[in-house]
Amino acid sequence: MIDATTRISQEVAWAMRAAIDESDGSEVLFVCNTNDDLIVTSAKVVARGAPDMVAAPLEHIRRGQIAIHNHPSGVLQPSAADVSVAAELADSGVGSYIVNNDVTELIVVCEPFEAEELERLDVTSLSGLIDSGGALSEEMPDFEPRESQIEMLERVASAFNDDQLLAVEAGTGVGKSYAYLIPAIAWAAANNERVVISTATINLQQQLVEKDIPAVQRLLDVDVPVMLVKGRGNYLCRKRLGELEEESALFEEESADPDLDALREWATVTQTGSRSEVPFAVPEELWSSVNSDPDSCTDVRCRLRDDCFFLKARREATAAKVLVANHHLLFIDLALRVRGIGFDMRAILPPFQRLIFDEAHSIENSATSLFSESFSRFAVQKHSRRLRHVRRGRALGLLSSVRRRGANAEYVVRATEELQRVDEASEALNAAVLEATGSQTFRLTPEPISQTIESILSPVSELHKRLVLLANTIKDLLEDDDGEEAGPYYDLRITLRRMEALIGLCDTFVDFRNHSDRVFWIEVRKNSQGHTYARLISSPLDIRQVMREAVYDVFPTAVFTSATLTVADSFAYWNGRIGLDQADREAVEVTLPSPFPYHERALVALPSDAPEPSNPSYSEFLIHFLRDLLLTSEGHALVLFTSYEMLRSMHGALREILAENGIAALRQGDDDRARLLRNFADDTTSVLFATESFWQGVDVPGESLQVVVLCRLPFRVPTDPILVARTEAIERRGGNAFSELSLPEAVMKFRQGFGRLMRRGTDRGVVVVTDVRVLTKRYGGAFLDSLPATQRSAREATGVIEDIERFLYP
Repeated sequence: MIDATTRISQEVAWAMRAAIDESDGSEVLFVCNTNDDLIVTSAKVVARGAPDMVAAPLEHIRRGQIAIHNHPSGVLQPSAADVSVAAELADSGVGSYIVNNDVTELIVVCEPFEAEELERLDVTSLSGLIDSGGALSEEMPDFEPRESQIEMLERVASAFNDDQLLAVEAGTGVGKSYAYLIPAIAWAAANNERVVISTATINLQQQLVEKDIPAVQRLLDVDVPVMLVKGRGNYLCRKRLGELEEESALFEEESADPDLDALREWATVTQTGSRSEVPFAVPEELWSSVNSDPDSCTDVRCRLRDDCFFLKARREATAAKVLVANHHLLFIDLALRVRGIGFDMRAILPPFQRLIFDEAHSIENSATSLFSESFSRFAVQKHSRRLRHVRRGRALGLLSSVRRRGANAEYVVRATEELQRVDEASEALNAAVLEATGSQTFRLTPEPISQTIESILSPVSELHKRLVLLANTIKDLLEDDDGEEAGPYYDLRITLRRMEALIGLCDTFVDFRNHSDRVFWIEVRKNSQGHTYARLISSPLDIRQVMREAVYDVFPTAVFTSATLTVADSFAYWNGRIGLDQADREAVEVTLPSPFPYHERALVALPSDAPEPSNPSYSEFLIHFLRDLLLTSEGHALVLFTSYEMLRSMHGALREILAENGIAALRQGDDDRARLLRNFADDTTSVLFATESFWQGVDVPGESLQVVVLCRLPFRVPTDPILVARTEAIERRGGNAFSELSLPEAVMKFRQGFGRLMRRGTDRGVVVVTDVRVLTKRYGGAFLDSLPATQRSAREATGVIEDIERFLYP
């Protein structure tokens, strides 16, 4: 305990004392600023509580500040809750004090953080690591320096030193991972700042964490804590597992669930609780019942908090200076920060100061997805089941639990009745939407008013009404709440908050005509049991403002890199889509071509007599062409489609003849992505039929992949609701949606597909484009001109097959 006047100015102490006096014996939380001597020079009241507790609204607190609260009892020893909150604040660079009511004495729970001068990177020294005679050459006997890699490293290091926004298109083979990892890790080692590296694919994340980062740490001779961050749904929740076990124990006469028994045994030995480490296949329905779930989590009030796998992972992330995440998780984090948590507190990730996007070409899709909101009958059922479900005639759930705690029986009965009506309304909405849309994707448009839209909005409005009535009844039930920090009443409060968010989304849907910055649409899906359901989605029309608020205006350094960021040698399309061209700072743009000898080792083959894909005869042509091609190449091929329907058709037509010739025909969907790619790489003569996600992130060097077939130019489906809305927005301002959006988007994806071929400088192979529009349409040149210089064959199919054979077997 120390004299408060040594830490708090007299004027501020008087003001704090007056605020505490006004609280009538309750705790008060102040957020305070300090001068260079760390003396508190201002204090703002941000929360008032009870005699033994006060809320800590983290969104009000910023890095470098101090959180101070009083203990009315005069006993300044911090409680367990005080220590827990102080630790979380410390993660964000915030100090913590406790004072008495007179503000004459204080105890330091966590010291304030002094501003530190940042240490600039020695760009010359870092680039020397990957130059001739550098440390990397000593580790790799066949090392050859790459000028493009050295230039990228220098650009990234300068972006850290000079607080820049940097976009780097680095062709395959540049070695971009080392080029950004070396400056990033060196910065984290030299400065008290956390760096986040975000990628689109798990393959790259694993490569970075398991291979590249350890190698870079050795080059730099540093030991910076690094962690691969996963979403909470990847972790087992002991509390939910226990609840499921207790529920199952009520019905001992039922047959045992071997998967649940196996999971229970695994939970006793696992150190991480991560699903990726479960040594057996866990059914999705079971895992979703026991994984860590924000709707079920009681956080600091959970009795199993000390053994929580997810919180353990969060603590490890807090200790890390470099975090590797995927775009999906990063944008969840950024969305929470933009919506109120702020950038100095923990959201999904601990606070961070520098940001690198690898595979940055996919940012727009990732951000659009994560800043979207959606609901379905299953989302409603998730909440209702938590409130009440019946098993073998016995009522279970929160309503039963609070009734056993003495809750008003009339309110419980009324809530049960309202819950039934909510479930009926959600089922009616699902049925109405499927009927109105013909079980097809559908977009709600302001004009013209249609019967279809009204037939959707009417049941949405009914669901909204039923949810409001249920929420009101739950509020009545909570009148008996004794303020407990754990147990069914606390869980009921959490469920109420989730329901209120759902009510807000329903309200927005009903009022969609007044939200012109959003796209309202319906997607039809099937769940794991094969049941068709409608998902109602609200997506941002564009992400430019979101990116400005979440990235450009916030982080001193943001680096964007990919092998495909330009179209026609210009960043204009990509910059415009993510709003980088509207940032307050001008972004540095760098294009570094691939060092691979494509002109010697790659052939682009174009069968000129192919029908257009829209022609009914195209499927028959493709079957025969693929048969001849794959038998000629003896497999070793990745065949990429733009629709799963055509994928299934081609795979079904060719599987048997390929098998007869000793070629395994693998198909996307028959196994999980990682295992499928592993099997493809291991079986060097196999053929993989795939679509969509396999146009990027497939890294299979060597003889397993010598032929890539692009069966159709990857234009997005013209009925895609978000594409249609964005197209209309461009046309309203007088632009050309095809040249400004559809074409450049397809060209970038086309380049990604081409990039699957050569993954090492010694690879050799063929990219076949069977879509004749690259030859016959004026826009076809945009696709071919986007590729590096290669050998080329453009003639009838039989001649193309001959050229391919000569190229593969010279």
